[in-house]
Amino acid sequence: MPGYFQSCRKQRGTQFIPALPDIKEHMFFAATKSPLDCSIQLVHYISRMSQASTKRKPFRFELDVHSGVPVYRQIIDQVTGGLAAGTLTAGDQLPTLRQLAVDLAINPNTVIRAYRELEIRGILETQQGTGTFISKQKVNHNDADRRRRLDQLVADFAARAGAAGFTVEELIEQLEDMRSEVRKRR
Repeated sequence: MPGYFQSCRKQRGTQFIPALPDIKEHMFFAATKSPLDCSIQLVHYISRMSQASTKRKPFRFELDVHSGVPVYRQIIDQVTGGLAAGTLTAGDQLPTLRQLAVDLAINPNTVIRAYRELEIRGILETQQGTGTFISKQKVNHNDADRRRRLDQLVADFAARAGAAGFTVEELIEQLEDMRSEVRKRR
């Protein structure tokens, strides 16, 4: 807030610091503040803002009922995709079985099936009375899983592009252009 920094500047003769976003929420200001109070509050505000900018975006499950992919498979794919994208990391807690079933408006047995398969793969760990967490051990995906996932992505991409009026040839041409741009950057 410019008024706050101007009042600090008048008291201690420092340069004006440009207004920072949401400063009213993080700082109290008055014309009677001492120079030390101004400095302390400024340091506190900058610290809070830097902590807020490093927070990860929270992970959310989203279902596509029109995709033709079973719901339990979508849950599995979203967890593994979240791990790959970095929105989920080792030790993160997932929603409880019941909570996820309520949030997604699905049968709890569907969530149980997805969580159980993720546990078998070593991606999740369930701790009795505590919850379900992302495992700390590194999981290797076998070639069959990777191929299945790629086939699913390509089919979905081609279907969406076809619905938008693009041909497979146009898609291939665009992908080749993207590949050549990536090679140029290297």
